[in-house]
Amino acid sequence: MATSTFERLDLDCGVTLAPVEVAYETYGTLNADKSNAILVLHAFSGDAHAAGEGGWWSSMIGSGKGFDTDQHFVICSNILGGCRGTTGPSSINPETGEPWAMSFPVVTVADMVRLQKMLIDSLGIKKLLAVAGGSMGGMQALEWAVAYPENVGAALPIATTARHSAQQIAFNEVGRQAIMADPDWNGGNYYGRKPPARGLSVARMVGHITYMSDASMREKFGRRLRAPDQFEVESYLQYRGSTFVDRFDANSYLYITRAMDSFDLTQRDTLAALFEKIRTRFLVISFTSDWLYPSYQSLEVVSALRSRNCDVAYCNLASDYGHDAFLVEVKEQAELVRGFLASTLRGVEQHA
Repeated sequence: MATSTFERLDLDCGVTLAPVEVAYETYGTLNADKSNAILVLHAFSGDAHAAGEGGWWSSMIGSGKGFDTDQHFVICSNILGGCRGTTGPSSINPETGEPWAMSFPVVTVADMVRLQKMLIDSLGIKKLLAVAGGSMGGMQALEWAVAYPENVGAALPIATTARHSAQQIAFNEVGRQAIMADPDWNGGNYYGRKPPARGLSVARMVGHITYMSDASMREKFGRRLRAPDQFEVESYLQYRGSTFVDRFDANSYLYITRAMDSFDLTQRDTLAALFEKIRTRFLVISFTSDWLYPSYQSLEVVSALRSRNCDVAYCNLASDYGHDAFLVEVKEQAELVRGFLASTLRGVEQHA
């Protein structure tokens, strides 16, 4: 993993972070004219380690895979506000010498993308072949296409939305309240002390329920017992919660979910108006059993793009895996992505 440091980043809230660090990983080789770069954008709990052993999207990134590293140079960075190498609440505030904690400024998805743009510029890449991501990664992909249309050849927003619904905000709020109700949270000042593990674990358990579907949970667990007084699904959720605590910062959970909830492209204009002059190609993917980011939210984006005669393909893939489908339903998704990127690259070569 590499880290780049930038002198300053001006945030939407009016605060300037100075300096700011961003952690990232790359896969494949950047070609001579730097036209084969793809920025993969991670979801809420992800990080820069997208491929290879333990990579959160290793099923999609690699030789011969959907994001074929024999053809493309893939970049993934940890988001602003995160806890895996990029500046966030657990980072040291240079003015105090102590962790920022809850004094860290409010960040937005647009801020995250602005930092990513600085990273891409520093790598000498003038135009990305594509930006791609699922869930919160898809929000970032949409933000890239709207904020920097001249710098994005194609966008692949997957299992995502242009703005959170009340239900999506509600689930995030339950997670936040679970963390803040933990006595160990201590107003966010727990660094060097016992972290709010119980609250963060419960938050993750609630979140994980929304990632699955009724069908996938029925198939995976049913009403089977792990012990005489414990269902298998209870044991599974407890395991997911406890392992999450070991790798994620509770304050980052608060900041990132707030950024997701505040994301709303329509605050600037209608979606159709935002897409008016976009020449970016789009492949929008949703999944039939995803009740956290249901297909109608992807269709809102697709309809707006089509109303402005934008180049957009849409696929609603059949799956029983719920929102997690973008991470585990690989075969058909990979074929769609591989074909879409190949045609995008051909278009770049023809206009070179």
